[in-house]
Amino acid sequence: MSVDGWNTLLVLGGIRSGKSEFAESVVADAPTVRYVATAPEGDPEDTEWATRLAAHRARRPGSWTTEETAADPGRLAEVIAAAGPNETLLVDDLGGWVTVLLDPAHQPADDTATIAELAAAVRASAARLVLVSPEVGLSLVPTTPLGRAFTDALGATNRAVAEACDAVALVVAGQTAWLKPAAAPAGAAETRQAPAASAPAGPAQAGAAPGAPAPAGAPDEALPEVLTPTAPTVPAPAPVPAAGPADWAAPTMALPMVATGLVIQPGMELPMPDDYTGPQAVDRLATLDIPGAGLGVLERVVGFAAATQGTATPTPWSSVRVLLLHGDHEGGASAGAAPGGSARRARQARAGKGPLARLAAENGASLQVVETPASAPIEEGPALTGEEVEAALRYGWRLAEQAADAGVQLLVLAACGAGTETAAAAVLAATAGAEPPAVLGRVVTEHGEFDDAAWMVRCAAVRDALHRTRRSAREAKDVLAELGGGDVAVATGVLLGATARRVPVLLDGPVGVAAGMVSRDLAGQARHWCLLPDHGGRPGVRLAADVLGLTPLLDLRLDLGEGATALAALPLLRAALSLAAGLPVHPALGGGDDEDFTEPEPAGPGPASTGPEPDFTEPEPAGPGPTSTGPEPDFTEPEPAGPGPTSTGPQPDFTEPEPEPAGPGPTTVEPDEPVAPGRRAD
Repeated sequence: MSVDGWNTLLVLGGIRSGKSEFAESVVADAPTVRYVATAPEGDPEDTEWATRLAAHRARRPGSWTTEETAADPGRLAEVIAAAGPNETLLVDDLGGWVTVLLDPAHQPADDTATIAELAAAVRASAARLVLVSPEVGLSLVPTTPLGRAFTDALGATNRAVAEACDAVALVVAGQTAWLKPAAAPAGAAETRQAPAASAPAGPAQAGAAPGAPAPAGAPDEALPEVLTPTAPTVPAPAPVPAAGPADWAAPTMALPMVATGLVIQPGMELPMPDDYTGPQAVDRLATLDIPGAGLGVLERVVGFAAATQGTATPTPWSSVRVLLLHGDHEGGASAGAAPGGSARRARQARAGKGPLARLAAENGASLQVVETPASAPIEEGPALTGEEVEAALRYGWRLAEQAADAGVQLLVLAACGAGTETAAAAVLAATAGAEPPAVLGRVVTEHGEFDDAAWMVRCAAVRDALHRTRRSAREAKDVLAELGGGDVAVATGVLLGATARRVPVLLDGPVGVAAGMVSRDLAGQARHWCLLPDHGGRPGVRLAADVLGLTPLLDLRLDLGEGATALAALPLLRAALSLAAGLPVHPALGGGDDEDFTEPEPAGPGPASTGPEPDFTEPEPAGPGPTSTGPEPDFTEPEPAGPGPTSTGPQPDFTEPEPEPAGPGPTTVEPDEPVAPGRRAD
């Protein structure tokens, strides 16, 4: 869950500023809230403090639960770390937590390490988390050692938690100021607003067409419009004007790393999926009430979803967004591609047409068409400059952040540029030591024919590019600048941003796996948030998947365009998650009684029992005849309408007497008389 796009929020404020009331209003829409109280009870004779605590308790709805952590300062980090993605926590407040931390009863202790553990738990939290803390940094320096120790510890705590949270709000006199917004405030546009001073409006902004994307450097920092494709039976929406060619280079304030003075660089420490919930979810599948042998290969989907969602019972992804990266590669990389073919695909997607948009509509996924910078011929020189690579990485990160702020649970990475497979092959050759002809698929013309001459031109372009860069560094940004180009650079930024926001990504095609290869040097955690539904029969995708440790789930060999194969497989992945989340445990393993149903009444009138059953079981008759279900007390056997069953054995020399009319009990046969076949002597 998120609060207007935020998952973790720190609310600062002075005494009686209204910070607690604001924090409570933020989580008021949650069905249940776990209120984590950190303050100790205090002196029993301090009636004013007791009144404060009582006022806080009186404001909490009856559906909220309260958990006390005053007994142990380390308990707060444990509670936050153990909270699941469907939980909402309100911690009030960190001032009380610091008071307990500095209590002599808990000393000696490493206060700095405890604060770092709390910040790490907040950063890794999968729950909806709101923390309240006093802001004492604006007051005078206390005159006592204990007061100075408290303000120093609380200031360090506020700084560490603020850095770990998605958003920070300061409440002053009941008014809220956003210090660290992770998304626009409620009611504003989905994209984030940048200060006007950071990017002054240019002359091109004046007179812009309504609804058109803002030009690069505009104050609103517009990202490409998010489209919602409709099903084929519904008229497609009107085409949206293409994004400006320089939108990708717009400056950004969205990266938390940029806000703290850092940049995207090798060796970043980003979150990892949960190591425990994935195996737990797979083990749980063996206990479900499934008639057959189980989900087979799709068990990996359940384990992946469980690890990325942080729960052993993952749910199907309900909010999916497709990022279609459009950027052409010039030179021999695009040999054999139809002129303007990729631009036509991008226009189709914006208009809600084509395989990608139609499959997105069937899956209820939103679609965002992203214009990436065109790449120069790699056989002649670098595809991008170093500055363009930095801008493209940040732009991709912002795209992932925007999706996470909108509540997207799964990203599908797609591309439609000319020469993308050639650039991906060059990246694979540089990062995995692959031979270009072995990872570069054959060229298929728009008429469905193989163009081997164009394929040889592409191979030659990769060969010349590798020869040109044989003495160049093989660092991630160098590979993107020399060989990868704009779409691979933006895709790499998307993977890094999605990893930072714990959003899984479906890879599908050469651009996605090439970005995965490059992202290893920037943040090795990124590949653990990626899932490859199918290799599509592409040799380069197979090799990259093997290097990244991504085993394709399916072998459909669909080639519908990058991203479309993932959408075609998405309903199957969702079905596996639905079964894993919805099926009960088998009754034999304690999952409940399998007799939880009422025996239906017989369709026919059937005889009713009028008393207890006798102490014997009536044997089945040897020949055909009515089956007795118990003693028939007032029964008169009717005369047969026909000649009766034919006996196949010798007839006894007697005539069966007529039954007594309406006798008090069943008719008996005297023991000294012969017994006919099929009857017994009582």
